[in-house]
Amino acid sequence: MTKNPDKLSIVIGSDSVGYDFKNQLKVALEADPRIDILIDEGAKPDESIRYANVAERSVQKVLTGEADRALLICGTGLGMAISANKVAGIRAVTAHDIYSVERSVLSNDAQVLCMGARVIGVELAKRLIDRWLDLRFDPESHSAANVDAICSVESHNLARKIR
Repeated sequence: MTKNPDKLSIVIGSDSVGYDFKNQLKVALEADPRIDILIDEGAKPDESIRYANVAERSVQKVLTGEADRALLICGTGLGMAISANKVAGIRAVTAHDIYSVERSVLSNDAQVLCMGARVIGVELAKRLIDRWLDLRFDPESHSAANVDAICSVESHNLARKIR
């Protein structure tokens, strides 16, 4: 499958709690002209799976370049974000408001947006995702130094852990 460089590839995932919510969002994403490829890494019907496992396999696709971003759904969005952030090189946030969604990309170059099916309504989630799809991090912005600092902290702690 050849990716259109002008469009995004998105991996979407959920645990069983977020399954129905994810599927509602997936319908909207499949119809979005800004998305070239949509990869579903979420729970299957009646499958019990840990959000940590979904988060890991989803963000691996971001790290390898198979996906540009990931959208992860669990009950609160918090478990997915914590799990995704355990993978080196990933910056994941839970956001349920427009300002946080914007800053996640523009200030922090977050590749992963997490949401809670038990926290936010699906229509608001669709509106936030619509905005998220339009955002791009500017590597020349003032925020680039902050993202570099985040990466430096991560590298430092990975090096310490290995010793």
